[in-house]
Amino acid sequence: MKKRIVMAVLAAALGTALLAGCGGGQKAESTGETLTVFNYGEYMDPEMIQQFEDETGIEVKYEEAVTPEEMYSKYSSGVIDYDLLCTSDYMLKKLIDEGSVQPVDFDSFEYGGNIGDDYWNFAKSFDEENQYVLPYFWGTIGILYDTTKVNETPDSWDVLFNGEYAGQFIMQDSMRDSFMITLKSLGYSLNTDNEQEIRQAQQRMLKQKPDVQAYLVDEARDEVVAGNATMAVVYSGEAYLGHEYNPDVEYVVPKEGTNIWMDGWVITKECQNTEAAQKFLDFLCREDVAEANFEYIYYSTPNQAVIDNMDEDMKNNEAILPDISKLKNSEVCTQSDPAITELYNELWKEIKAE
Repeated sequence: MKKRIVMAVLAAALGTALLAGCGGGQKAESTGETLTVFNYGEYMDPEMIQQFEDETGIEVKYEEAVTPEEMYSKYSSGVIDYDLLCTSDYMLKKLIDEGSVQPVDFDSFEYGGNIGDDYWNFAKSFDEENQYVLPYFWGTIGILYDTTKVNETPDSWDVLFNGEYAGQFIMQDSMRDSFMITLKSLGYSLNTDNEQEIRQAQQRMLKQKPDVQAYLVDEARDEVVAGNATMAVVYSGEAYLGHEYNPDVEYVVPKEGTNIWMDGWVITKECQNTEAAQKFLDFLCREDVAEANFEYIYYSTPNQAVIDNMDEDMKNNEAILPDISKLKNSEVCTQSDPAITELYNELWKEIKAE
């Protein structure tokens, strides 16, 4: 969904240490089982996929997508029978509402207790009984900006619409994120089902479009870090890495509020080997595995065991662990009404076609 900088030396060293500590590097015999896993691009340490295969003897066929919409389109086409999907809050709700996923027996998990209670409660906004979704990563959406190029902290979404930085900012090439920003800038809920409000947001985006340097997903952060853009809409984990690579780069969540997002894993209704699928999900909950994925991605983890082992600087970094109490105007995206989704799709196509 978003590009990550792979910290190669750390990942290699960590992967080696983990393999050495789990079975002495011995591989389990093949079980003949296969799991087809669908995730966002660069959203899991590849070493962990290999480690799961080595420990269990279960083969993983791993595919990637860029956006929730792309993932849903490929899944719903039925061309490939995916066993496990990792996608975003509103898309998770859509899949649940459509009956496209199976309940997960979380009580049987050996490591499920590592997921903090706050994050199970968070997931209830789209999985009311915590029956289907394993929380994976979460965070906020805000503005990454170069402090040497702005007059003041861009703490309002209006900075992307008032022309002050025309040609100098990057929007996310994401229908939901772009509408979220614009709706919040107008004082509306990102979950509105009011067609007039949604169309008003589209008109604002059409007016904004000539001022947008680019619509990007993977490269948005990198363009600010490299000095090619003054600011960009990014996910909070991207902001942490952006600052690590360029200390002049900072991150802010605008005062109008934002989307507090969560990505999670589900087992599809097509999955024939739920036991293997649940082994994979339980594996992701294990502290060493969750820590490796966190170190690879640097998004906010719901794994309390990993959080407890963070140093204080990282615990206090709001790009890594946002303080939800400070996000009073923010919301979780739960809008999955098919008619509203179709309206968004139609209006977004018009924006991109202009």
